[in-house]
Amino acid sequence: VRNPYLHHMVRDFSTQKEVFEQVTVAAVVLDDPLTAEREIDRALMALMRYKRPIYLEIPRDLVHAPIEPSAYAHPLQEETSDPAALAEAVTEVREMLAAVQKPVLLVGAEVHRFHLQDDVSRLAERMNIPVASTLLGKSVIREDHPLFVGVYGGLIGRDEVQQFVDEADCLVMLGSILTDIEDLGAHSPLLAEGRAIHATADAILIKHHRYEGVYFEDFVRALVAAPMPSFSSRPIPAHRNSTPEAPAVTQPATLRGLFSHLESLLDEKMLVVADIGESLFAGADLRVHKSAEFISPAYYTSMGFAVPASVGVGFADPSLRPIVLVGDGAFQMTGTELSTCVRYGQAPVVIILNNRGYGTEREILDGPFNDVHEWQYDKICDLVGGGVGHRVGTHGEVVQALDSAMADKKRMHVLNVLLSPADRSPAMVRLARRLAKRLSLGKR
Repeated sequence: VRNPYLHHMVRDFSTQKEVFEQVTVAAVVLDDPLTAEREIDRALMALMRYKRPIYLEIPRDLVHAPIEPSAYAHPLQEETSDPAALAEAVTEVREMLAAVQKPVLLVGAEVHRFHLQDDVSRLAERMNIPVASTLLGKSVIREDHPLFVGVYGGLIGRDEVQQFVDEADCLVMLGSILTDIEDLGAHSPLLAEGRAIHATADAILIKHHRYEGVYFEDFVRALVAAPMPSFSSRPIPAHRNSTPEAPAVTQPATLRGLFSHLESLLDEKMLVVADIGESLFAGADLRVHKSAEFISPAYYTSMGFAVPASVGVGFADPSLRPIVLVGDGAFQMTGTELSTCVRYGQAPVVIILNNRGYGTEREILDGPFNDVHEWQYDKICDLVGGGVGHRVGTHGEVVQALDSAMADKKRMHVLNVLLSPADRSPAMVRLARRLAKRLSLGKR
């Protein structure tokens, strides 16, 4: 048979590589021992350059094919920036900042990927520039830092943070992957008027200039090392307008009460992993205390992220305890990965926001198609053979279950928090209000 189909094969032998080319920075098929070393190096260089995934495909009949020993003679060397272009870029930044009075740093996820959190903090402190983060970049700078403004979250962001950033006369964006979540491009004149600096692994853009041969990591560290202007202090928005009063212990569990008590328990040995929906919206207002202490799929926004991601967190840094925020709908997609947590002795605290459906979708278009069949989520521990389950219906039970889970660091805890389908986080309320305003303006 000519070109027979193999199991797991779609269309032809190149299809799988073509699919992964769309979601990686390099995808190669190692089908020739003579070029394999060069192709592996090319892919690894892209991984080092962009800090994003790569794809290597090896035909099974070539797995043990030898490569010439001489191929290993030259170790990989990371590329470095063109010195003249780098110096020119830094000079343009310095001259640009010297002409403004109210700059703001907007930092994103790539600051974490390149391990530049301390560098960005030093830059902000030396220049006395307020710092906001994107939603995807939440926690790349300590949120108890005196220069931290808040999360610039577009339609879900706090009003005072949005206003503070929008009133800047220069926006310095470092590692910020701008998406419709930030809602920045269409609404900030700074970008159109050339009053912005946007540096990522893909490009260094200053005003209307694009610098070739300048790499993100080198650029940030050069900014830290170079002489830069310092700015007068400005009032920073408070983290919250007021501290909400704790509900009575007999009152039904609410998002406000749950997240208020959770925030009071967070410390530097915990990492929040938020799924999509209210998990992310309510989680965005949490104040975390350590760099890279909050992760979420805030760009692609695919449901079912949090539980498997917490497994990865457990392996990547066992010193951090994952605090998992996940809706009931998302949990039904991937929640059985808690079996892996038990298998490897991980002890996450899993908080299931059980509002019996897809809360975000209800806000867009309500209907029975948004309802989710209710599981007894607190009994998942019996299913996977480990951990402690809690069925939480009142605020008093919220406090008791969270306190118990945080105190017991050796076992996984799963909280089935029973919420009203009508309960909304402050961020969801902001989203609904702003969407309604836009729709009303669009009808005029």
